[in-house]
This record gives sequence, structure tokens and C-alpha cells, in this order.
Amino acid sequence: MRFVKAHAYGNDFLYVERSAVPGVLPGPLARELCDRHTGIGADGLILYARTDEGASMSLFNADGSRAEVSGNGVRGLAALLLRDDVRSGVELTIQTDAGPKRLTRTGRSASHQTFRAAMGLPRDLRQMPVTAGGESLSLVVMDFGNPQCVLLGALPAQERFSRLGAALEHHEMFSEGTNVEFAEVEPGGQIRILIWERGVGPTQSSGTGSCAALVAAAAFGGAPRSADVVAPGGPQRVEWRDDSVYLTGWAEIVCDGDWLGTPPH
Repeated sequence: MRFVKAHAYGNDFLYVERSAVPGVLPGPLARELCDRHTGIGADGLILYARTDEGASMSLFNADGSRAEVSGNGVRGLAALLLRDDVRSGVELTIQTDAGPKRLTRTGRSASHQTFRAAMGLPRDLRQMPVTAGGESLSLVVMDFGNPQCVLLGALPAQERFSRLGAALEHHEMFSEGTNVEFAEVEPGGQIRILIWERGVGPTQSSGTGSCAALVAAAAFGGAPRSADVVAPGGPQRVEWRDDSVYLTGWAEIVCDGDWLGTPPH
């Protein structure tokens, strides 16, 4: 089975064309492929099909659960689709379970392709008190195509990050689980984040998580509506405009390969 591996700021995905895995159970396939010891290793598996405008995709987390969208995963797919296309300003649309995402390639440098993506607008944005991991917290929650919760304030030490990330991901108030971001607004308006991804755990970067962190920080933390959001894997630019939240950053293809295992049916 042919696959492509790509990443954006260390948030890595495996891409397989849907036509290559007819009748395959995608959840178990994702668990096998994404395992970093016995598989290829990735944060998620994306099954895709090319379309006239770009592609359609389905995303499965490393634990086999279904996810609606990934900003970094969408950008990696765009890089795959356009890797042999040398035109500047190319536009394409990726259909996701969270709706269409429009991307424009704004640059190319060596293996990096940079895209500005219209990621949509947050819904049900609000602050909520929650008790989790033995603490009373004030969270910013929203639907950003996928569920997000953001804890504003000083970034936590490793023990608190792991304890709260795991507790919040599976908290009873989130029936489908949630992505968790810890976000600190720094002098000058830059936002620094740590990410606990639903179905994955700690990740180096998250596109939708960066968008959610900017929205939460701008709405309730005094941050500007356009800022760099810095994850462990590096900074992405997020702009919260009236028509959409725009995410700008790069992705690169790591390799093409053949998986020699037997897909689960």
C-alpha cells in the first residue's frame, strides 16, 4: 500500500488514497500505521481522493478515532497535491468533515510550501468554569470544526500539562472529547501554546489549536486579533477576521513509501 508522509512544524500525518484501501477499516488501519514503534509513525492518518478543486479527506487520529479536521493535516495534503506544480498563488479547496477549507500557496522554499488557509469561524465561543485534574479552572471553549478548549495563563510545567491535558480531553462536559491548548499571551501580543491533541496526546503543533488559542486570547486575554502563535514546533500566523480565521504556515513532504502489512478488513 502506497503512502506519503508529511508534517507541519512536527505535527505529522500519513496520506493514503481512498482507492488504495477499499473495504479497509480505517480506525484499526490508523492505529497500525501511526504506531511509532511497530508502524510508520504519525499523529494521524488521512485518507483522501482528488477532486477538480483539490481533494476530499477523512482524518483518523493515532488512536483510531475519527476527527473532523486538522489545519496542519489540510496543509500537508495541499503540499502533496501541489508538489509538482511550480505556479505561484495556486488556490485549492480541501473538503473535510468540518466543511471546505480554502488554501492559497503563498511561497515555496526548498522542501517547504507555505499556505494561507481560510479555516472558518468559531462557534459557541464562551468561558466556562470546570473542575478537572483536581483543579478549578476557567476555560474558553468553542467549536472550531472540531471541539477545542483553551486554558489561558502561564504555561504549565510538564506534570500539570499531562494531568490537565488528559483530564480535560475526556472530561464529561465534552461528549466527543476535546482538543486542549494551554495559551500564554506574551509581551507584544505573541501567543505561546502547549497542545494536548484529542486521540493523540502531546503534539508539536496544531493548526486548529493555534486558531483556537488566538481566538480565546483575543476574546478573553487581551491579545490582538492577528498574531504569531508559537507552539513547540514553531510559529504560525493566525488572523481572526470577520469572514474567517486565517492560518498561515508551511508543510513539507517527508517521504513516499510502501507499507508491507495487511490492511484490516
